[in-house]
Amino acid sequence: MTSRHKLACSTAALALLAAASASAQTAGTTVVPPVDPAAPVTQPPVGDQSDTAPATDEAPSEDIVVTGLRASLERAQSLKRNNSSVVEAVSAEDIGKLPQSSVADSLGRLAGLAGERRSGRISGISVRGFREDFVGTTLNGRELIGIGDNRGVEYDLYPAEIVSAAVVYKTPDAALTAMGVGGTVDIRTVRPLERKRALIANGSFEQNGQPSRNPDFSNRGYRFALSYSDKFANDTIGVALTAATTSSPVQNEFSSVWGYDDGAIASGPNAGKQVVSGYEAAARSRVLKRNTLAGVVQWRPDDKFTATVDALYIDFADTGISRGFIEQLAVASDGSGVLSADGDLVTSARTTGFNSVLRSDPLDKQGELFVIGGNFEYAATDNLDLKLDLSRSTSSKNDTRGESYSGLGRAGLSTQGPNTIREWTYTDRGLMFANNSQSFDNYAAVKLAGPQSWGGSLAPITELDTPAARAAGIGFAQAQDGFVNSALFDEYLNSARIEATYRFDDSFLKSINVALRYSDHEKSKTNQGFFLTAETYPSDGPVPEDARRGVADLSWAGLGNVVAYDALGLINSSFYRRWDAGSLEPDRLGDTYSIREKVWQPSIKADFEVQTDFARIFGNVGVQGLITDQRGTGFTSLVASNLRVQATPISDGAKYTRILPSMNVNFDLGNGHTLRFAASKVVSRPRIDFLNPGSSVKFRNNVAEVTSTDPERGPWLSTGGNARLRPYEANQADLSYEYYFASDGFVSASTFYKKLTNWNVQNSTIRDYTEFYIPGYHRAVSSDGQTVFTPATFLGVDTTYTGGLKGDVKGVELQASVPLRLLTGALDGFGITGSAALTDGQLDNGSDIPGLSARVFQGTAYFEKYGFSARVSANNRSSWLSEDRGGSNTIAPLNRAGQTLIDAQIGYDFAGSGIRYLEGLRISLQAMNLTNERDTYRDSQTGLFLRNEQFGRNFMANLTYAIF
Repeated sequence: MTSRHKLACSTAALALLAAASASAQTAGTTVVPPVDPAAPVTQPPVGDQSDTAPATDEAPSEDIVVTGLRASLERAQSLKRNNSSVVEAVSAEDIGKLPQSSVADSLGRLAGLAGERRSGRISGISVRGFREDFVGTTLNGRELIGIGDNRGVEYDLYPAEIVSAAVVYKTPDAALTAMGVGGTVDIRTVRPLERKRALIANGSFEQNGQPSRNPDFSNRGYRFALSYSDKFANDTIGVALTAATTSSPVQNEFSSVWGYDDGAIASGPNAGKQVVSGYEAAARSRVLKRNTLAGVVQWRPDDKFTATVDALYIDFADTGISRGFIEQLAVASDGSGVLSADGDLVTSARTTGFNSVLRSDPLDKQGELFVIGGNFEYAATDNLDLKLDLSRSTSSKNDTRGESYSGLGRAGLSTQGPNTIREWTYTDRGLMFANNSQSFDNYAAVKLAGPQSWGGSLAPITELDTPAARAAGIGFAQAQDGFVNSALFDEYLNSARIEATYRFDDSFLKSINVALRYSDHEKSKTNQGFFLTAETYPSDGPVPEDARRGVADLSWAGLGNVVAYDALGLINSSFYRRWDAGSLEPDRLGDTYSIREKVWQPSIKADFEVQTDFARIFGNVGVQGLITDQRGTGFTSLVASNLRVQATPISDGAKYTRILPSMNVNFDLGNGHTLRFAASKVVSRPRIDFLNPGSSVKFRNNVAEVTSTDPERGPWLSTGGNARLRPYEANQADLSYEYYFASDGFVSASTFYKKLTNWNVQNSTIRDYTEFYIPGYHRAVSSDGQTVFTPATFLGVDTTYTGGLKGDVKGVELQASVPLRLLTGALDGFGITGSAALTDGQLDNGSDIPGLSARVFQGTAYFEKYGFSARVSANNRSSWLSEDRGGSNTIAPLNRAGQTLIDAQIGYDFAGSGIRYLEGLRISLQAMNLTNERDTYRDSQTGLFLRNEQFGRNFMANLTYAIF
């Protein structure tokens, strides 16, 4: 362990009690006392109390001021004890101060939830074993669209400064506008009429513990925010505004293998053993820049009418660079290059040589989200309330991922440099290299051209067949010097909801809510791609002087330094000629589509409460209808005899109706004991990409695939969607017991069972592609351009999506919040919270549920007293099935290894310092990923390493000042 690592760990130990702002496990739909018992998703955020809320024996005072974790825990526990739906929640300590820097960070710490780190940040959330594509998300009770590829919301895009609370419904009720098989997350913004006047400035400095391996990117970032809330006109008008900007860097030491080949070694003592077939190692740097504006205006002229208009705008850019090698690691077929083996795995070997491809891949992802909504409430009588809610959401994203190839010269030219011979050793961090025969840090040696003959798809481009190219003995196969993938997403959602709530006097039936919602939703994807040919073709040349940036560091993988240049600048300039892949590759238009859904949601819900001799019984029962008309448009696409893509428009869809009953029954047994039971039917609408009615037939022209006789590893592949899919469906039941032994102390145990009655999956079959074969086109060419390979088989994989699969998911969740002052007064201010979620489930065909970890553990130890606050948190989850963007802008499944993330925070609040001008000041230091945990992906059957990403530790210094 280095001295720097020892220092980091020592700092973590001293910060054992790292400061938590205000997260807690709570429950959501408050029946006693509710602001509106019929509409839980439009109630004020957790921690907000309406001026008009009726009081009860257990209700807190109307003006709740929460300034620390302990008060927040008490408030959260009170809500949990009196609520009818089982939920978890996190609330802001003050305006714009969630416990972590984004909604994703905070949600990932709640019981029964698990955060998923992507590109170094917690972005995805699984609820009870279901990833965010199967979790409904709302903003102030309205269905929320995301900026991602599918339905799932990218929670890390929502900064803490705009959020008052986030509530996760594990058991639904009929009034929820967006439902999911896993649950529903409701993100809530400030309601100024329920807040005190405030103006708060927030600033943070961020530092990656891992240095940037790329010279043109920094490992430092920042966050600034300004939040304002005030009331006017005798407290009848409330205004809340927030502006926030973020620049957050990520460094990544990335390594992955193409796969393992048990046929590469045909003779000798290591014959038949698994050996790595190919490898990628890259130094990756990226920075997320996000600007956010949020505003809320409330008008309450009297006790009968309230109008609320809120809007949110997020503009973000996620840019970066990946520099490293991608190459085949061929070994001698007689096994003479094997240096060591362990069982059936070759653990170290010397390659026979490959002309290395040095890739410089820029990332440029730009997006916008705009949401505006209006909610109008009118008390028609003392017992009857009417509501109208209108909203519109739009989002757009352009996700561009480029590829620029360089090496020791263009493939096929007599001037191309020699192959690279390497020795590699298999480790738990990936492959480590040594004794490399070539170096790539010299701009005089590295040429900006494709070192491999990967341009088979460029056969129709006659402009490449020049006299100079023929004289050099090369052609279209050697003309690919890069590529650009660009996925464009556009989405809108318009919705309207009307509802009426009638409250009963002196009856066990407290209220009945009747509502009708209509939504019109459309999401489209345009899959674009462009082959790149350098202006130097058919020759090659050095990196232009004005594009040079120094060298990138790959020494962590044993690969030394490599030249670093501005690949994005070159791609966007005239240096490369572009060839539209949409006319050359069928999977571009095959993955271009638009999905539109029109949905009616009628619902009725009844809230009840009755006092018996043994318990106070309260809860709700209701039913929601889901009347859906879905339609998709796309293309069926293939390569015709003229070597160009032939695309035929296609449209398809379905109409369906689902009835979704729900019931929540709670028994307050007295003396702190509560028993809960819930049963419901839940759905998640089909994934957007599954609904694409289009399809394509693709030929992969790599030598390894063209020469393979295995249909699953061969060159032929077709993919298609299914616009007639029905929603994912489940019947679920919940049972929980809670014991409250202090105002901020409780333990609980719950169990749940979900019977999956319909699940949509990808199905693959083997088909014959002979009818699509075009002689002279469907082939592969060796890197020297001298050998042509024809397909070894005409059989290949055909994939599509079907429903009807069933399955089961069941689990047990344990929670505890224990203030240690109960043991002894000397520990006043100390406390611990923790949870454990044990989940078991799979589909009937034996496949895994996306997002399900069998074990998820969360623990926090904290201290808060005399202005000091400290916290240390650990989050552990076992392995799970995830996904990531694959080739040609498509989504591919991945198996992720389990991980443990440890964070710490320490801070001080000057509110009680007695220093006048510092009384509004809070300072804190936060450290994330203290143990430098890696993200690892493994083969689900063999457990062998497939991909490893190391992001390092991250540190943040924060200053918050309440001006008033």
